[in-house]
Amino acid sequence: MMLLSVLLQAAAGAAVGKLGAAIGAGLAVIGAGYGIGKIGGAAMEAIARQPEASSDIRNSMIIAAGLIEGIALFAVVVCLLVIFL
Repeated sequence: MMLLSVLLQAAAGAAVGKLGAAIGAGLAVIGAGYGIGKIGGAAMEAIARQPEASSDIRNSMIIAAGLIEGIALFAVVVCLLVIFL
């Protein structure tokens, strides 16, 4: 009877871990979308204020968005590994 109780607790813990990983993947994607939206909005405002600096602002925006996407992809991959392994 004691062994059954330990096995049930272990199974429940694994399910909660997978649920947490799924929620974490969702939060990573939402956070990345929000961050890229903020970067795009700030870049558009900056270009409106200084049109002559648009190429520098655009390049900085693309680099920052790429870094955010990389971090979000890494977070989603880690969460999926937790779910499936």
